Amino acid sequence: MITVKTILHKKKKGEKIVCLTAYDYITARILDDTGVHIILVGDSAANVFAGEKTTLPITMEEMLYHTKVVARGVKNSLIIADMPFLSYQVSIEMAVLNAGRFLQVGACGVKLEGGTPMIPTIKRLVELGIPVMGHLGLTPQSIHKFGGYKTQGVGEKDAARMMEDAKALEAAGCFSIVLEKIPSNLAKNISMAIGIPTIGIGAGPHCDGQVLVLYDILGLFEDFTPRFAKRYVDFAEQMRRAVGQYKEEVEKGTFPAAEHSVD
Repeated sequence: MITVKTILHKKKKGEKIVCLTAYDYITARILDDTGVHIILVGDSAANVFAGEKTTLPITMEEMLYHTKVVARGVKNSLIIADMPFLSYQVSIEMAVLNAGRFLQVGACGVKLEGGTPMIPTIKRLVELGIPVMGHLGLTPQSIHKFGGYKTQGVGEKDAARMMEDAKALEAAGCFSIVLEKIPSNLAKNISMAIGIPTIGIGAGPHCDGQVLVLYDILGLFEDFTPRFAKRYVDFAEQMRRAVGQYKEEVEKGTFPAAEHSVD
C-alpha cells in the first residue's frame, strides 16, 4: 500500500510519481489496478463531473461524497482529497474540522491551495497528523484574482515569490506540492531546491511527478482541452458509437436476441 512515506522515498530514489483524478468507485478501482501512485479526488469534479464553469461552486458535502465512493474502490493508491473553496480559508479550526472529515471517509491526506498565507493552517493540520499536499501556480480557486487561466510565475519577481512559497510549504510540513501552469524552468528550479516531491500539471517535464484530469486523458470532457493535457483515447466518440448501435438495434427489434433472454 502506498503511503506518504512511499511518495517521499520516490523523490529520493529519482522515481517519477504518477497521479490522476477520480470521482467515482469504478474509475478509482481501475486506476488502483493499474498502479497509479496517487489518486486525487479533485475539486475539478465541479467542471468535468457537474458541468460548472469553475471549481468554486463545489461543496464540502459533494467532495466528501466523491471521496467516500473513490475510497471504496482503492486498495493500494494514496488517496488525496481536494479541500473545496471556503472549507479551509475561513479559520484554522474550520480547516482542521473539514480536513478531518475527509480522513473519516477514506482520504489519506488533503490538498489545499496557496502559499505563505496558508502556512499557519498547514502547520496545524500536520501537527495533528493530517498529511497535506500544497498547490502553487495557477490555483483555480483564485481564478477571479488571476483574471483567467493564465500562466503563473512569469517574471523574476513572481518566480522568486513562488520559490519562497515552495520552501515555506516544505518547512510547514507539506509532503508534496502541485505546480500548475508555470514555466518549465521555474518548475525545474523549485523541484531541485526542495526536498519534497513536486507534482506538475502544465509545468513541464522536470517535476518529480505528473497529474492530469482523468476525463481529459480519456477524451470524455469535450468543453475544452488544456494544452498541457494529452488525450490518449477518444472515449466520448466510442460511447456515442456504442449508444447509437444500441439505439438502432432496439428500434429495429434485433436487441434483445434469444441469447439475451432469461427463458
